Amino acid sequence: MATGLVLGGPSGLAVDVAVGRPVVGVVVRMAEPVTMAVPVAERVRHRGVGVHQPGQCGGRAAQVALVLHHHVERLPEHLAPELADPEHRLDDGAVDDVTVVVPVQDRPRLLARLLDALPPSLPVVVVDDGSADPGPTRAVAAEFGARLRRHETGRGPAAARNTGLAVVGTEHVAFLDSDVLPVPGWLALLRRHLDDPAVGLVGPRVLGAAPRPDDGWLCRYETARSSLDLGPRPAPVQPLGRVAYLPSAALLARRTALGAGFDEALPVAEDVDLVWRVHESGWRVRYEPGAAVRHDHRTALGPWLRRKAYYGSGAALLAERHGSDVAPMVLNPWTAAVTLAVLAQRRWSAPAAALVCVAVTAALSRRLRGGDTPMRTAAALTALGASSALQQAASALTRHYWPVAVLAAARSPRARRALLVAAAGDALLDYRRKRPDLDPVRFGVARRLDDLAYGTGLWAGAVRARSPRALVPAFRGFPLRRGTP
Repeated sequence: MATGLVLGGPSGLAVDVAVGRPVVGVVVRMAEPVTMAVPVAERVRHRGVGVHQPGQCGGRAAQVALVLHHHVERLPEHLAPELADPEHRLDDGAVDDVTVVVPVQDRPRLLARLLDALPPSLPVVVVDDGSADPGPTRAVAAEFGARLRRHETGRGPAAARNTGLAVVGTEHVAFLDSDVLPVPGWLALLRRHLDDPAVGLVGPRVLGAAPRPDDGWLCRYETARSSLDLGPRPAPVQPLGRVAYLPSAALLARRTALGAGFDEALPVAEDVDLVWRVHESGWRVRYEPGAAVRHDHRTALGPWLRRKAYYGSGAALLAERHGSDVAPMVLNPWTAAVTLAVLAQRRWSAPAAALVCVAVTAALSRRLRGGDTPMRTAAALTALGASSALQQAASALTRHYWPVAVLAAARSPRARRALLVAAAGDALLDYRRKRPDLDPVRFGVARRLDDLAYGTGLWAGAVRARSPRALVPAFRGFPLRRGTP
C-alpha cells in the first residue's frame, strides 16, 4: 500500500507516492513552458520523476526524465489488468465518512437518476436553488431519503453548495451536480486519496454520456475534448500545471480544507477559484482519472457556444483574485525570443531562432555535465521547450487573442499566414492527441468554434472588468542566468 510520502532523491529526483493507489502520477517540469506527467511502469506500480527546471537538477535526473517521457504512451500495456481497472475492487457503499451535496434547480428527473446511482447508506444533502416548482424536487429528495435545503430565489451554484456544506457533519464532503452519473467505484477510489493528510481536494474524470451510434458531430467532439474532461493521466493540480483546475461537477474534499467554501460573488469559475485557494493554503490537490462520472454535455450548437463563452468570461474574475495564474501564455526570455522570431517570418527568423536554441543548449549542457550525454540531453530538452512554446503560441492566437489576430490578418499577409498555419496546425495536433471518433475536418471546425466562443467570452469579461489582466502573458525569469538556483 502506498504511503502518501514525497520521497526526494539525488540530482533533483522526486517521487510523489499517492495514498491507496498503486498507480500514481507526478508532474514533470522541464524547460519552461513544458509541463508533463511521466509515469514509469514497474509491474504493479509506476513512479514519476520531477525535474522542475534544467538548472535545478543534475544531468542524470534530466536524462532519466527524458527517457521516461518517451514511455508515457506505453504505460497502459505494462499495467496488470486489475490495476488498469481498479474499480471492481472498490465499494462505494463502504465509505462512511462522506456526505454528498447536490445543488439543483428544476431538474427533478436528473436528480432522481443521480440519487438512484448513489449507495443508499450515503448521506445526501439536496439544495434546491430556487426551482420554479419546488414540489418535484422535494418529492425526489424524500423518495431517496435526502435532506433538503431550499433557496426561495436562485442564488447560484456557489451559494447552493455552501448551503449544503454548512449542514455537513462528516469529515469529508462530495459535491455532485445533478446532471452527472457516477461510475461505480468513483467514491471509494477518491476517498483513498484523503488518507494522505496532506491532500485536501481530489477530483475524478468527468466523461460525457456513453457514446451511441447516432451521436452527432458536436457530441463526438465533446466526447473527445470536453472542457470538463481533464484526460486519462493522473496529476497534481496547480495553477499553470498540466492539470490546472478541477470542475465542480464532481469533487471530493476534506471539509477543513475548504475554509469559507465557494466564493458566492463569482457567477462563473467559482470551482477554479476554490481549487486554487485550497492549493495556495498549502493543501495538495489531485486529479484521479481512475475514478469517473458521466456528465450530460451540451450538444446543441447554440447552447454549446454560449457555455464556452460563459467559461471564457470567468478569466477576468480569476485574474482579479489570482493574477498571472490565468495567463494565456507562460514565457521565459528564450522561449519568447524563439516565438517572436518565428512569428515575424523574416529572413532572419530561422537563423535567430536557431541561434537562441543553440545558446540555450550550450548553457544547459554545462549544467548537465554530470550526465553521460549532456549535449544530447540538453538539445532534446531545448527542442521540447521550443516546440511547446510554439504550440502554446498557436493555441493563444486562435483562442485567447483571436480578435487581434483576425484584425492583423486583414492587414498583413504575414499575420494572415501565421493565423492560418496556427489554426490548421493546432487543430491537427489536437486531433492526433485526442483521436476522436470524428473526421479531421469536422473536428477542426468544432475546435475553432470552441476557441472562438471561449475567446469571445474572455474579451467580454475583460471589458466588463475594465482590466486586461486575463490577456497578459506571464513572464518568468531567464532560468539559465548565472546564480539561478
